[in-house]
Amino acid sequence: MRLLTTTRMLIAFYDDNHISLDGDTEIAFIKNVDECFKGLGWHVIWVKNGNTGYDKIRAAIKEAKAVGDKPTLIKVTTTIGYGSPNKANSYNIHGSALGAKEVDATRKNLTWPHEPFHVPEDVKRHWSRHVQQGADLEVEWNAKFAEYEKKFKDEVAELKLIIIVHPGFLGGSADLASSNMTLLKMYGNFQKDTPEERNLRFGVREHGMGVICNSITYNSPDLILYCATFFVFTGYMIAAIRMSALSQAGVIYVMTHDSIGSRENGPTQQPIEHLASFRAMPNVFMLRPTNGNETAGAYKVTILNRNTHSIIALSQQELPQLSRTSIEGVEKGGYIILDNFSGNNLDIVLIGTGSELEIDVKAANELRKGGKAVRVISLISWELFDNQSNAYKESVLPSSVSTRLSIEAGSTFGWEKIVGLKGKAIGIDWFGASAPTGRLYKEFGLTPEVIVATAKELC
Repeated sequence: MRLLTTTRMLIAFYDDNHISLDGDTEIAFIKNVDECFKGLGWHVIWVKNGNTGYDKIRAAIKEAKAVGDKPTLIKVTTTIGYGSPNKANSYNIHGSALGAKEVDATRKNLTWPHEPFHVPEDVKRHWSRHVQQGADLEVEWNAKFAEYEKKFKDEVAELKLIIIVHPGFLGGSADLASSNMTLLKMYGNFQKDTPEERNLRFGVREHGMGVICNSITYNSPDLILYCATFFVFTGYMIAAIRMSALSQAGVIYVMTHDSIGSRENGPTQQPIEHLASFRAMPNVFMLRPTNGNETAGAYKVTILNRNTHSIIALSQQELPQLSRTSIEGVEKGGYIILDNFSGNNLDIVLIGTGSELEIDVKAANELRKGGKAVRVISLISWELFDNQSNAYKESVLPSSVSTRLSIEAGSTFGWEKIVGLKGKAIGIDWFGASAPTGRLYKEFGLTPEVIVATAKELC
């Protein structure tokens, strides 16, 4: 499906060629697309000859632009591989090249004697005219904008201030707003008759939610879109999340219930491998804050880095407001929250994220009582930390200290990059269980006592 946005309503093109990679769509697809979209309130136009019916397509677009109260689906029936004498209307052309022999046959069939990549002069002229029209319109717009800035100087200054304080921030949850705590209570629901509101109600449609947020940012990049669900349900929307990262859409994904801390919900709703999975995805800031300070910093990072996709993983359980956590530290990806003040060389560095950072702090205090020189690091985002200078990274996580111990309520996969060969990662490399949070953390070995014992083994 292809999309065309107008100043009024959405126009979507549906290529009705009846072919899939496995053969004719009749083997697995019986949906009446026309009636489906009509039932959803769309205006539907059917162009029966999409191969050569150019005037019909133009007329359909014109008709669609005239519809001001609903989106339009233009179904265009085509022959896949039109012009190929031996492969047209066949699944063989869906995902494979024609081949030299069939290319020659297609050229003859279409009476196209030109060399590869040849563009006829009349097509060049037509294309160049539209390119110039676009350039002229941009010049006209920039001039008009500059004129308005001079004419309405005070209003422009006020508008810029509003944008800084309250940019076009909107979004919603996949039917979990009350659990994700993502409802903007000062606004109502975005609906057809209330487009000024900010809460988007997606229903139980995780993948659809991600696609919608991506699409809005493509069309309106000045808006800041967020969407939310339980972290484990990102499995339903991984394709949309990946596309957000790939296309630099800059959508903010707020994912709560990020560990076994979701208690009696059990293993089906307790993410284990998800942190490691998203840390492996390019162009993603995977942020796991430990408290309000770090969460504020996480939002600041996401808003200031609009070309990078961000996922904020938040715990369900209540957590203490640890001292020395800071917004500025979050911007670095990793920073010291508890340091060795003894003047001695460091014996060990404890590293944590999110809900496990308090466990590191408690363990560090116990180790100090035994005379150990300990540093605790909050590593809220591996990606942000990697982006820092070597000097900064060395100041936080010195290469001279090989005794490193990490704790995180998730898969230990990837932590060897942080703790090194002589360090150890404590985590969960199996699925969760149903029990109160304290019981689960004890059973899985995520406690200060385990940290202290392991640290003593290392140093």
